[in-house]
Amino acid sequence: MKIKNLSLGLCAFLLVSSSALANRFSDVNIEVTYVAGNVYMLSGAGGNSGILVGKDGTLMIDDQFEPLAPKIEEAIKGLKLVNKDVNQKAQVFDSANFNPKVSYVVNTHYHGDHTGSNVYFSKSASLLAHENVRKRLAKKSSEGLPVITYEGGIKLHLNNEDVHVSHLAAGHTDGDSVVYFANANVWHLGDLLFNGLFPYVDTDGGGSVSGYIKNISSLLSKIDEQAIVIPGHGALTNKEGLKALLEMMIATKLEVHTQRAAGKSLEQVIEQGLSQKWQSWYWAFITEKKWISTLYKSN
Repeated sequence: MKIKNLSLGLCAFLLVSSSALANRFSDVNIEVTYVAGNVYMLSGAGGNSGILVGKDGTLMIDDQFEPLAPKIEEAIKGLKLVNKDVNQKAQVFDSANFNPKVSYVVNTHYHGDHTGSNVYFSKSASLLAHENVRKRLAKKSSEGLPVITYEGGIKLHLNNEDVHVSHLAAGHTDGDSVVYFANANVWHLGDLLFNGLFPYVDTDGGGSVSGYIKNISSLLSKIDEQAIVIPGHGALTNKEGLKALLEMMIATKLEVHTQRAAGKSLEQVIEQGLSQKWQSWYWAFITEKKWISTLYKSN
């Protein structure tokens, strides 16, 4: 799936019925990317899923859209548990050390392209999320709700991994969580990272531009240069991808607020546009116009 077409999932979720969604996603393939340790990334439509596999069962970070759940399940069953020996050669462990059953699902926030398969996977898995995620999901349905919630965060210990789940307030939404696989040195940042793309700041869902910037700055102080980063949307990256997003947000916010302070209306700022260097960041869901509008209305 090309980055500019990542809006397939988001726009479909917002505009069409569940039956139409099933048809829309019928041709979507689940792409598997090995990350590090026992961690994989699954990309389909909507948010990227992080997968931790091993004998203790599978932990999934974000479960995309409901029509994709069977495809995700099959992709997990087809994974090979790999590690690196001292000669850096891939080793495949026997199946006794790999239990593909999805036992835990962490929702990084409440949006449907990250929680859509909650009902499907709740049949086998315990769902975890920040308290605000459960509250927001509960307004729409009583099914597929997180059964384990937390305020500041929670830790899970399985498959030879220490998994740190931490809440960061008022960024993308008011229920954002990031996940750190300590032994593999892998981070899943949910929608606090749109890799190479203008981000979506859900102000109606408790998010804010200033909070988003603050959260990215905080994460950059914790993520080291060797870490691998799974974004909510876009290709696998590292600390540099997060730095680039922060640079873009600070620079474009300054551009827009400078024009606003000079008395220009939102329409005038949109007509002028952003500097040419940021043109590659727009995409179908967050166009330049929408990103300027978000910045203009922010503090």
